[in-house]
Amino acid sequence: MKEKLLAILSLFASASTLICCALPILFVTLGFGAAIAGLVSVFPWLVDLTANKEWLFLGVGALIDVNWIWLWYQKHHAVACVLPSKRGETATACDTASRFSRILLWISIGIYATGFLAAFLAYPISRALGFL
Repeated sequence: MKEKLLAILSLFASASTLICCALPILFVTLGFGAAIAGLVSVFPWLVDLTANKEWLFLGVGALIDVNWIWLWYQKHHAVACVLPSKRGETATACDTASRFSRILLWISIGIYATGFLAAFLAYPISRALGFL
């Protein structure tokens, strides 16, 4: 249960990096600046979230790291909990939960990397390539 909760929490936390940084940049780039203005007027806390993006990324990165360590620990030290399946085979519940958590972890890492790229690297890369 802790494993799933930590994985889901990491996923939603990393999604906040997209809401804070990547989606506004994408919308403005595509010419939807008015949509961002409307979004900020409905959700004014987005301005504070964006203003503190360094702390947001640090916290989310720490949460993803804790999830990674937890999954590594579970893989190397956990006792398998076996459940019989309907077809007479044995399927381990721990393996199923671990697979689910690993999938969510990699999705979280992908979302986090996308947000990090948009928040911290897109502008310097654009300037270096001469787009700005």
